[in-house]
Amino acid sequence: MKKGRSSISRARSYAETGEFWDEHDLSEFWSKTKKVKFDVVLEPEATYYPVEKDLAEKIQSVAREQGVPSGTLVNLWLEQKIKERRRARAGRKLSAKKA
Repeated sequence: MKKGRSSISRARSYAETGEFWDEHDLSEFWSKTKKVKFDVVLEPEATYYPVEKDLAEKIQSVAREQGVPSGTLVNLWLEQKIKERRRARAGRKLSAKKA
């Protein structure tokens, strides 16, 4: 923590700060606050890949059948494929070591 404690709670640890704010409300200390300016950089949480229209329609159809959003279905399928690929690579490495 900066300077060893927070400015309002006078806490010396994050745990103490948490305990203080569990028991107090900022409205009690509003006059002790000051305006600050800062920038926020938001990174996207998703990466988009182009999917052919016919394939996208098939994915949406299967997703509807399974009752899940198409994005969820695609993520599950991709995760399964990556796991399969890793298992296959690990199997080839073991075979190569035995040879």
